[in-house]
Amino acid sequence: MDVLSDVLRTVRLSGALFFDIRASAPWVGASPSTADIAAAVMPGVEHVISFHAVISGSCWAAIDRDPTPAIKMNAGDVVIFPGGAPNIMSSSPGGTGKPNMGIYYRPTDDEQLPYQLIHGGGGDEQTRFICGYLGCDNRPFNPLLSALPPIFAVRKPPDQESWIVDLFVHALAQGGNKRAGNQTILAKLSELMFVEAIRCYIESLPAHSLGWLSGLRDRHVGKALQLIHGRPSENWSIDLLAREAGLSRTAFSERFVHFVEVPPMHYLVQWRMQVASRLLEERGMSVAQVGSAVGYESEAAFSRSFKRLLGVSPGAWRKWNRAQ
Repeated sequence: MDVLSDVLRTVRLSGALFFDIRASAPWVGASPSTADIAAAVMPGVEHVISFHAVISGSCWAAIDRDPTPAIKMNAGDVVIFPGGAPNIMSSSPGGTGKPNMGIYYRPTDDEQLPYQLIHGGGGDEQTRFICGYLGCDNRPFNPLLSALPPIFAVRKPPDQESWIVDLFVHALAQGGNKRAGNQTILAKLSELMFVEAIRCYIESLPAHSLGWLSGLRDRHVGKALQLIHGRPSENWSIDLLAREAGLSRTAFSERFVHFVEVPPMHYLVQWRMQVASRLLEERGMSVAQVGSAVGYESEAAFSRSFKRLLGVSPGAWRKWNRAQ
């Protein structure tokens, strides 16, 4: 079981490329919090992540009004804001600006994404970058979002001839001919970019780092996570998971909490509820059948566990989501 792929599939990752920006120095581009524009750019999505990919030239990226130093971005680099924080892209560090809220809307029938924008002071230094969004579920449980920093950059590998940003360039060039399906291709490339960025981020983590992502690459904890995600309906116990992971019960529990920061059985319940929440949206499955699919022998036990974590019954969750 590829745990990362399982999480991304279950939290329903979706992408959209919105802006193709050509900027000339000096320039500052301010983007609002995605919470303020989610309904406009990705309606119906619970949480929106923003990203910028530099096609050519260079610039600086930072969270707006945050003391963390700006990040230098070069051609081929991607910067991601997993929490959807308001951010600044600029020709020099320390820039500030106010976002133009009027540009955040879904295209009409005669418009096409991405919108092309010309920005800046007309100087010789030119930068082209694209801006997009990734939608996903946040509730009841998305372990990836809490494991990522507010901002991180992924660099184009120096020895890699074909990189995800290069695929964007090719797709954008094809889009100039308004070929059918190009917006879908750009959206899927956004999703692919995010997966590759997460993979690169995991590989860059120091050996001593903690968190869910570091747990994925730990031999023992990673094995337990594979089992939980691969067979969430299994009657797992700490003893059984420890044995499968090749550790004693005590050593396994301590190691799991050390990396994932919650006890193994607590993580199991959280993930079961995430899977259950998606199954509840499907027609044809009763609450009892959903509970059985995630490892509960009775509807009552499942309902208690679901309400304890989400604050509402499975039936209320189903009704609310179908009404959206």
